Parts: sequence; structure tokens; C-alpha cells
Amino acid sequence: MYNTVFKRLLDIGDFIGVKGFAFRTQMGEISVHVKEMTVLSKSLRPLPIVKEKDGVKYDEFNDPELRYRMRYVDLVVNDRVKDIFITRTRIIDSIRRFFNESGYLEVETPVLQAIPGGATARPFITHHNALDIPMYLRIADELYLKRLIVGGFEGVYEFSRNFRNEGMDRTHNPEFTGLEIYVAYKDYLWMMDYTEAMIERAVTEVLGTDTVKVGDNEICFKRPFKRITMIDSIKEKTGIDITGMDEAQLRDVCKQLGIEVDASMGKGKLIDEIFGEKCEGTYIQPTFITDYPVEMSPLCKRHRNNPELTERFELMVNGKELANAYTELNDPIDQRARFEEQMKLSERGDDEAMFIDQDFLRALEYGMPPTSGMGIGIDRFVMLLTGQTTIQEVLLFPMMRPEKVKKVATPEDFMGIGVPEVWAKVLCANGFTSIEQLKNEKPTALREKLNGLRKKNKMEVPALQLEEVEAWING
Repeated sequence: MYNTVFKRLLDIGDFIGVKGFAFRTQMGEISVHVKEMTVLSKSLRPLPIVKEKDGVKYDEFNDPELRYRMRYVDLVVNDRVKDIFITRTRIIDSIRRFFNESGYLEVETPVLQAIPGGATARPFITHHNALDIPMYLRIADELYLKRLIVGGFEGVYEFSRNFRNEGMDRTHNPEFTGLEIYVAYKDYLWMMDYTEAMIERAVTEVLGTDTVKVGDNEICFKRPFKRITMIDSIKEKTGIDITGMDEAQLRDVCKQLGIEVDASMGKGKLIDEIFGEKCEGTYIQPTFITDYPVEMSPLCKRHRNNPELTERFELMVNGKELANAYTELNDPIDQRARFEEQMKLSERGDDEAMFIDQDFLRALEYGMPPTSGMGIGIDRFVMLLTGQTTIQEVLLFPMMRPEKVKKVATPEDFMGIGVPEVWAKVLCANGFTSIEQLKNEKPTALREKLNGLRKKNKMEVPALQLEEVEAWING
């Protein structure tokens, strides 16, 4: 059976079922004495086999594009990858328990929307055939969750799949997981305390420590986190106080700082560019950036002490935004004016400006209690806690460019350069996909490989001679 079945018929990756009885070998190892065996599934493609010698690994399945494109193989041969996604699930479970213990309700809101709202982002557009109207994939779930607060829920949250038709890089994927929570009768100061408590608990529950090493940085999630206003942050990092500046003055500041801008950018976008270029990347330890200019936050309530600002914070960790929160705007008249300002930006060519959602405005007109809301990027949070530097490592199936399909050589192609039919079929069956691949082989090594297959498969053909193989390669 060993020579017939195991050596010739079974391969690594095959699934087999056996019947027999357990016994202990002379070396003391518990094993199974097989009486019956069944092939449950046959592997037609060989799994990568990692070899190790003197502490050095060879033939690892570590090419990023292949790993992301063939995640099923990645999970089988690289144990550490499975650990990342187990940790991801534990992080989400920890956050969900934290919210549920507070008495807040997990809900589901539409992914397919007539108006994409809740964020400044370019949406994916589709078409509803039965209604004959354009539809959009969700860019955020904010406006629907606020409708539920209007409806009388004290606190609601959702883990949502969001879609933004924008670029891809190490921290952005067009499809991603966001978490948003809205709680009535709270403000952004309360939400800052609540957010850092949630994050500290998730980190310690999942990792058993409040400190995470990401690259060369050690990040401590122990409360309290640092807090600084956006205006003070820009002043601290650039030496320029932008308080009270108009659009023209901000354009001059951008020019002075060497920041590229275009005509479609309004005051809010210009401030965002300054902060993004000169400040954001410098915050490694968890830091709340607070009190954003009103032009940057069309859904946020004006600051109680300064109407030029809003009650908003973003949590920066390792040089990137992790969370974003507001004291929510619940004045329908102010909200309508903010939406109209966004439409003016859209007319200037800003394709990320918000749409006017008339139904959401109608909901506000029925009255929404004072509310605070917070959103967090789950994928980035998982990146931090698993020490990953690219978002693709924490997504099971990240977006990829279409695979370039190469023409695979047929037996007839190999026969065209003088390979006999029987050997042409053997080449195709054993991974030779092109004439170039064959010609890159060393004649001696190829002859030994093919003659080995001839012996293993008991082919009734004469052994190959070196001259024959050289003729194929040099022909």
C-alpha cells in the first residue's frame, strides 16, 4: 500500500478519511492502525512546502500579492496569518461587550442608499432597475443612526461595511469596517472619556497589556490620553497661528509651508491639508485633537464658547486617525445651512462634498436630543494591535487589481519546438506553462526530473538522453 497509494496516488493537500484502531508504537508514539482509507478530497494543485535548514526557511509563501490574492493558501501554510484574524474577532467582541454592558443597542442600517451621507467621500454609484433610480453604496451610517436617536433610542451602535470610491494604499481599502455609536444626552467631552476607556479595555483584554509595539514605536494605551486643540496643534508644529484666517490667508499659509492645494478647496479643506501634512503624522502616542474649525465639520455642533469652532475630536495614534467624534449638530436650520455650503463646494468641483439629505433634515425638525457620536476604523485598530503596517494584512480579502492572466502553453506548443507528444503532456501536467520557462531550465536537471517522473509513473517510453533535452531547450 505504501508504494502504490502513498507514494504514487496521494499528495500534500489531499484530505483522507481512515478507519482503524489506536495503538502505541515501539517508540511510544500514539498512532492509528489503518484498516480502511478513503480519499475525501483530491488536491489538484500542490501546496507550497516551506523547508527549513540551519534556521533558514526556504520556499516560503511570502509574496504579498500572491498571499492577498490567494488568502486560502496563505491561511493554510502561514499560521501567523490565522492568528491576526482571530485577534480581529476578539477585538470586535470586546468592543461589543463594552457597549452592551452600557445598555446600548446594536442595530443594522441600509448599505444601499439613495443619498450617500455621513462623511465627505466619493461614493460608489449603482442603479436600481425596478425603481429606475441611481443608488449609492454606504460611505457611513451616521445619518441613519441619528434618525434612531430621533426615534427615541438612548444609544445605538453598528459595525458597518462602508465603501468609498477612492485610492488604495497601505492604510486605505475601498471597502472597510467602521464602528459608529451615538448616545443621547452626552457631549464630546463625555465621549472622549468613554472612547479612551473602551480602547484601553479592548487592548488589555485582547493582549493582556496596555502597551503595543508597532515597528520601532511602543504605544501605551493607558488612560488618560493627551488632548490638544487643532489650532494649537498647527501652531505647535508650524509656528503659525491660523485663528481667524480667511480662505485667501490660508492659501498663503499653504504656499508658505509648501503644501499643494487646488481651486476647489474651501477653508475647511485647506485647514485639513495643513494639519494632515504638518501635524497628523507626528502623533505616535494616543492624542485627542479637539475643537475643529466649523468649515471642517458640517455635521458637528458649534463650540459652546467659540462659534467659529465645533465640538469635535479625532484620536490620533501612530501618526494616523483612529477615531472621530462630535457633539452632534441637532439644529435643523444650522444643519441645512451647512449642507448648502457643502453643495457650493460641490459646484466648485469638490467631488467629496456632502449631498443634502432632505429626509434627515426632516427628522431633525421633529427634534433630536443633545447627542454625541463617535466613529472608529476597526481595520486600523486591528493593525495597531497586531503590529501590522498595511491594511491588507488585516483584511481577509483586500481589494486587488485584476489578475493578469498569462497564456498557458499547450502540449501542441511544446510539440512545435520538437518535444514528443508524450513528453509535451508530461511538461504541461507538471507546471510548465510557457516555452520560456522550459528554455530557462538546465538540461541536466530537466532530464533527471523527467526521467524521475518516467520511473515513478512507469511510463512505457525510453529514458530521455541529454542530447534530446538540449535540443528542446536550444531549438
